[in-house]
Amino acid sequence: MAGVHPQDDLLKMTHRENWKVQHERLHVKHRGHEAMHAEMVMILIATLVVAQIVLVQWKQRHHRSYNLVTLVQMWVVPLYFTIKLYWWRFLSMWGVFSVVTSYVVFRATRKPLSCRTPRMVYKWFLLIYKLSYAVGVLGYLAIMFTMFGFNVFFRIKAEDSMDVGVIMLFYGLYYGVMGRDFAEICSDYMASTIGYYNRGGMPSRSLSDDICAVCGQRILVEVEEEGFIEDTFQLSCGHIFHEFCIRGWCIVGKKLTCPYCNEKVDMKKMMSNPWEKTHVLYGQLLDWLRYLVAWQPIIIGIVHGINFTLGLE
Repeated sequence: MAGVHPQDDLLKMTHRENWKVQHERLHVKHRGHEAMHAEMVMILIATLVVAQIVLVQWKQRHHRSYNLVTLVQMWVVPLYFTIKLYWWRFLSMWGVFSVVTSYVVFRATRKPLSCRTPRMVYKWFLLIYKLSYAVGVLGYLAIMFTMFGFNVFFRIKAEDSMDVGVIMLFYGLYYGVMGRDFAEICSDYMASTIGYYNRGGMPSRSLSDDICAVCGQRILVEVEEEGFIEDTFQLSCGHIFHEFCIRGWCIVGKKLTCPYCNEKVDMKKMMSNPWEKTHVLYGQLLDWLRYLVAWQPIIIGIVHGINFTLGLE
């Protein structure tokens, strides 16, 4: 029909039909550019390999600086996309987490260290760890729920249930990674402040039998007894701790040595039942995802920069 503009037809289409038209136009635009696309794929693969080698070497040689830079990027990069895409819900949660965590880190880095600070630090990050774990699992179940079509029985749109699942999974993984990294920073500072052992691994100060080496508070429950709030845990080296303190030290703070004598901790003995082993596996997953969240956007940006410099589109 005369006078009808193609742009008007696009406006009348549904979102899915519009996407198909745009996708077909993209294929037409890049038809015959197979050699260029192959070159771009080679650049991507080469950049990923080189970046992986550099990051691994950096992490092995300068572990502290690698963790610090990674943590800053994980804190800032999602914030940039959140503001750019107007994700105010994530921004509000990010703000609350940042304020509380900043206060906890501030308390953990003070000297002299307050006797209540270690316990507060580990309880906070243990709470973050468990919440992120639960939210991540619920998000994963929501995604599986949608993929198997169970949303139809509850008259929920597939797009809505999938969106909820992806958002919850992202929240769980992101705050899980952030909580673990901040917990490690706090545990490093507190270990140097508490200072029960020196660089040689020998205790430099004596510790009473009824004092927890993590929080410095008295232990009121015997090892054989069952506590009302928490139990008392004894490591293979013989030293005893509050259960929350030592689990926070080992699982959340990623410290695999005794806070008092620096002897290596057997994580298998710390898991009293098979379900708790999933927390360790979840922690390993967070370590792997740290690379995707913090470094993958930068690597992709470098690839785009190389392609732009070489005139590849």
